Amino acid sequence: MELKSSAYRAGRAIPARYTCDGDNISPEMAWKGAPAQTKSFALILHDPDAPIRGGFTHWVIYNMDAKLNRLVENIPRQGNVARVGMQGKNDADQIGYMGPCPPSGTHRYVATLFALNTMLRLRPGATQKQLEAAMRRHILETATLIGIYARIAATHH
Repeated sequence: MELKSSAYRAGRAIPARYTCDGDNISPEMAWKGAPAQTKSFALILHDPDAPIRGGFTHWVIYNMDAKLNRLVENIPRQGNVARVGMQGKNDADQIGYMGPCPPSGTHRYVATLFALNTMLRLRPGATQKQLEAAMRRHILETATLIGIYARIAATHH
């Protein structure tokens, strides 16, 4: 399975537009090669370099239909998103996407797509831990896309 974004390439910088220095909107994500038995997808965007234990989760989205093969840019920040799926809470305790905003240095942002053999029994607003617990033993395959971001020093708000 392969995960890509039209916004940035693997290992490259995430454009400011998708961060706290820009419009803070979610980037487009597209995937292919999911196993035939996939019933749903989930995606977690996580910053392992955040200066808090366990890193910082920026986006949790799940129960995406198996027929889906992309997320359009700028997914609305709401629990249920028509024709997409459900969104959980990021580590700022908000539903939906929160763009990269590292306090210092360059951080890695790891987007992991999970192909699952079931629809999860989760309500909107689940945390990453709740999602990971619900996915246990249901993951068929994963794909990862890593982008990097460092704040533009000149743009302190």
